[in-house]
Amino acid sequence: MKIKAAVLFASFAVLLFVVVGTMGGVHASSDDGSYRQLQVYSEVLSRVQSEYVEEPNIPKVTDGALHGLLESLDSNSSYMTADAYKAYKAHKAEGKAGIGAVISKRFGYADVVDVLPGSPAEKAGIEQTDIFESIAGQSTRDMSLPEIRNLLLGTPGSTIDVAVVRARRAEPQKVVITRDAVSVPPVTDKLMEDGIGYVKAEALTKGKALEISTKIKALEKQGAKKILLDLRNDAEGDENEGIAVANLFLNHGTITYLQGQKYPREAFNADPAKAITTLPVAVLVNKGTAGAAEIVAAAILENARGDVVGDKTFGDGSVQKTIELKDGGALILSVAKYYSPSGKVIQDAAVTPNVVVADADDSLVPDGDDDGNAATPANEQETAPKNPVDDQLNKAIEVLKSRS
Repeated sequence: MKIKAAVLFASFAVLLFVVVGTMGGVHASSDDGSYRQLQVYSEVLSRVQSEYVEEPNIPKVTDGALHGLLESLDSNSSYMTADAYKAYKAHKAEGKAGIGAVISKRFGYADVVDVLPGSPAEKAGIEQTDIFESIAGQSTRDMSLPEIRNLLLGTPGSTIDVAVVRARRAEPQKVVITRDAVSVPPVTDKLMEDGIGYVKAEALTKGKALEISTKIKALEKQGAKKILLDLRNDAEGDENEGIAVANLFLNHGTITYLQGQKYPREAFNADPAKAITTLPVAVLVNKGTAGAAEIVAAAILENARGDVVGDKTFGDGSVQKTIELKDGGALILSVAKYYSPSGKVIQDAAVTPNVVVADADDSLVPDGDDDGNAATPANEQETAPKNPVDDQLNKAIEVLKSRS
């Protein structure tokens, strides 16, 4: 591991030296921070080249360094070699079916943020917070996020092998998932006790704002006096759809804004003509709430329009730009991020509810034994009740009851 770390560090030195050295027209004084660091990197590189146990394969470790450099920015920024980018474009055109799971990167590996109900991933037993150590025998540590997502696509009926790492399990578990066309479940609703209209959205893909609007209007006709919007495990969708959903509840104020180093601020303000209800509202969120759904939660909370109940959200929301390189490779860079009305970067800070209630799953994870071994697999134990109490839902109902 020390040898690998030394080689990787050396490759960073080469990379930074090349990048800074080729930035035409960029000048800096001798005390500039980046140039001071280059002196350190240059010394490290010199030591590695002269004293390392064997001659390092600089091209190979530089590819690894580029992966690390881009992913250190954020999980949505990545680098692809010429071969990887070529394969990515070819496979992307072929992939027509998926597994129905929202994937990000965490700890360097593919992380399952959410699993759509009824999807191939759910049928295969994939769970939220699972880590895909490898996909089709390839380590996800060595792949960019676009490559990972692309690899999970394929023809309907084809299978993909994944090695799944779960909390407190000693070894990765091999799971075979059969790809299929994935459809997002429709928005559901029901009238609950005390005139609370409950609306559940599994994703905020195109058209969901209209579905939610229709459900809310129908609930009001049924006598709903308050609205409970459940966005738990809602991680898929388009940010513009999230803006539209937030606008259903807001007749003024800022919903969100986009901004980047070279991306001028673009504010999205509530349009009074698009607001459909003034009823008290509460939004349910958890660690599987991401992207568009986080925009909704942050807008309602920070505009003092209603309460947000549940657990801290995942944290996602940015715009990417693909930059093709001369050697055939590509950079995928985040060029702007979505901000909450108060100026918090949603991708970095996520959304913390004003009424915090931990996810039920956190208390249902079995402990390991005294020797540190993994606990018994879930299908071999009965530690979790079949119908666990939904503390988050109950708390949201309690909060709404207290609102006039």
